[in-house]
Amino acid sequence: MSRTSRLPRSMQRAAAASSAWLAALALGALLAACAGNPGSINDVRYDLGLQSSQEAQGAQATPAAPGAKPLLKVLAVNAPPPLDNDGILYRMSSDSQRTARYANSRWTMSPARLLTERLRTSLGAYVTVLAGGDAVQAPMLKVELYEFEQVFESETQSAGVLAARATLMQGGKVLAQRSFATRAPAATPDAAGGVHALQAASDEFASQVGAWLGTQSLAGTP
Repeated sequence: MSRTSRLPRSMQRAAAASSAWLAALALGALLAACAGNPGSINDVRYDLGLQSSQEAQGAQATPAAPGAKPLLKVLAVNAPPPLDNDGILYRMSSDSQRTARYANSRWTMSPARLLTERLRTSLGAYVTVLAGGDAVQAPMLKVELYEFEQVFESETQSAGVLAARATLMQGGKVLAQRSFATRAPAATPDAAGGVHALQAASDEFASQVGAWLGTQSLAGTP
């Protein structure tokens, strides 16, 4: 007797419905890709695109004079294995313990690396960004990424969800720490919709981190 057969019938029906819905979603995304661009369905690659106009306007609203920006080492974003490869993840909100990957759509690099680049570009409006290996005394920003996926509330409604923790450190001491969670609606229930939603969520995250850093004293910098 299988493990599933020993479950109550109501739980068996719920598990079967969840599996069927995930399979239908994956099939629908594949069919949509076939209809739209049959020559490239085997390798559709996405990045986070250009910096959004809203994020750019936010950066321009609080410019720093050249030479007046504090120094900050922005370390590479840390992430668990599911977020340290090129898979685009999605899940049903009602099935919080299971994720899936789009079969024919991937990131150009891992979400951790994409977010590292996004942060360094965005924070350059507020600080002089350095890499972790630069031989300069400066505070360090460490980001741990926990969630970066498309979450479906129904077959047609979903959102890009990002969750991370930022830690500001200097000389081995923690100066400040904060958890962030951003969310943006997806226009379409497929990989393309999820990617655009995660781009918006990433821009909002970078903006919030910049605002948070603005409230901190970046000691030891010019």
